[in-house]
Amino acid sequence: MKLGMVTYQIAAQWDVPTIIAKCAELGYEGVELRTTHAHGVEPSLSAGERQEVRARFADSGIVLWGLGSTCEYHATERAEVERNIEETKAFVRLAAGVGARGVKVRPNGFHEEAGISKEQTLEQIGLAYRECGEYAREHGVELWMEVHGRGTSDPRHIRTIIDAANHDCCFVCWNSNFGEVDENGSIRANFELLQPWIRSCHITRLADASYPWRELFTLLRQSQYQGFTLAEIQASPDPERLLRYYRALWLELTRA
Repeated sequence: MKLGMVTYQIAAQWDVPTIIAKCAELGYEGVELRTTHAHGVEPSLSAGERQEVRARFADSGIVLWGLGSTCEYHATERAEVERNIEETKAFVRLAAGVGARGVKVRPNGFHEEAGISKEQTLEQIGLAYRECGEYAREHGVELWMEVHGRGTSDPRHIRTIIDAANHDCCFVCWNSNFGEVDENGSIRANFELLQPWIRSCHITRLADASYPWRELFTLLRQSQYQGFTLAEIQASPDPERLLRYYRALWLELTRA
């Protein structure tokens, strides 16, 4: 597995050249670019601008692993679901243009107060995800459903979404949530529930011992995971220092 970063918070104010330079300097091999941040890698880019981003990463040796969209499919209004599907497709085209491996999407809650059951919402998300997956396959891009959202972050619900989608371009982004930890302090059962579909992985505060980090890295190794573990961490007045210490912890945890 490889160490990368998510530009959410820690690198939110860095442009593409700065991201590449900092990753190279600090030992981070790849990056997921979060939408709305200063790097400006958005669906609004022209074909020429997309090619420029692609060339910058290709020439640097830093991997543009993914694009972190905020697309979600749980809305009660069908028009809003369709808008998010079309936005996902726009990010898929962007990923293909800039050379990113995949696009991260997310579930983001239920609407039981509106009389809509959890089962209905999960099926709705899964069917929308399948439509997006079909489009992604046409463009040679993967989709990664983040283990995210109020209630929807339960790994059992993510598995229901994946089963409803039933598509070979629809995968999971493990998110290192504390809700993944069971009453015995383990994530094994929840990890194994999703393991065949885990293609990307966010990691958060490695110094927080209340999450079983060593077990996570053991499970990733045992599953022969070869993707990125992406640091999704808070901003800092001294980000270089924080990222150096973070990498040192990561190296320790990845030792067999």
